[in-house]
Amino acid sequence: MHKFRGKEYPCCASLTMGIIGGKWKTVILFHLMNKKLRYNELRKSMPNVTERTLSLQLKALEEDGLIKRKVYTSKPPLKVEYSLTDFGKTLIPLIQSIADWGDSVVENYS
Repeated sequence: MHKFRGKEYPCCASLTMGIIGGKWKTVILFHLMNKKLRYNELRKSMPNVTERTLSLQLKALEEDGLIKRKVYTSKPPLKVEYSLTDFGKTLIPLIQSIADWGDSVVENYS
């Protein structure tokens, strides 16, 4: 058994998929790999995700310590920016491999 943040997983692969699995988490992490993005920038880069789903997935990634949410309140309008944490950056090689595999599928198997 593997434990992470109070949850138990039967193996290391299920732990990884429990953290980054689902339709949108990996996509969000991919878009944040090289830059900080505001909510609307993320939304525009993923036009098929609903606002509710994006908000829930961002919250889950933040709770797992993979992304950080920085709120700028010095002047209106409110500005919120998302970026990878140091822990989240450890996923960059994995996310890049997933993206490279997707490119390979398009090039070789379409």
